[in-house]
Amino acid sequence: MGHVIVTAFVSLDGVITDPDGSGGTPFGGWAWRHGPETYSGDKFRLGDLMDTGVLLLGRNTWELFSGLWPNRTDDFSTKMNKMPKVVATHSLTDLSVFPNSTLMEGTLAEYVRSEPRTIAVTGSLSVIRALQADDLVDEYRLMTLPSVVGAGEKIFGPADQPVHFKLASVLQAGAASLATYVRP
Repeated sequence: MGHVIVTAFVSLDGVITDPDGSGGTPFGGWAWRHGPETYSGDKFRLGDLMDTGVLLLGRNTWELFSGLWPNRTDDFSTKMNKMPKVVATHSLTDLSVFPNSTLMEGTLAEYVRSEPRTIAVTGSLSVIRALQADDLVDEYRLMTLPSVVGAGEKIFGPADQPVHFKLASVLQAGAASLATYVRP
């Protein structure tokens, strides 16, 4: 089983819903209010993982990304387009618009347990919650922005058992902080 990394924009009150405003929520766009240095380029410090790992996305995030990345040619976008992407969905069949995308086979837990590469999960709250429920997240890279959103889904929902992580690093990224938490 590969290492599973969850990356997310998070508000001070733990909200991850609609950081860019594309969801059309009344509170959306809260992450983009803090300038491009917070969200542009390799904001989650994926680095070489973009060459060796796989990006796991739910349908909604894949649809959002497939409308953004394929038409861009900067270095980060080129890596994003080349990176293998696996989509956890039962409703999509044609993934040709976003290069190197394939449909996930089997259940999410089966896929994660059989994937030898490092898996990065971006957005895709339903995927994150399923991985959390099966205790399959090894690392969180959370970009915390100085906004209190007040409404929306939070990165962590109710849990049956406590799960403890260790703070590995904190970096300033514009107005935000990127904190990396790993299993001890």
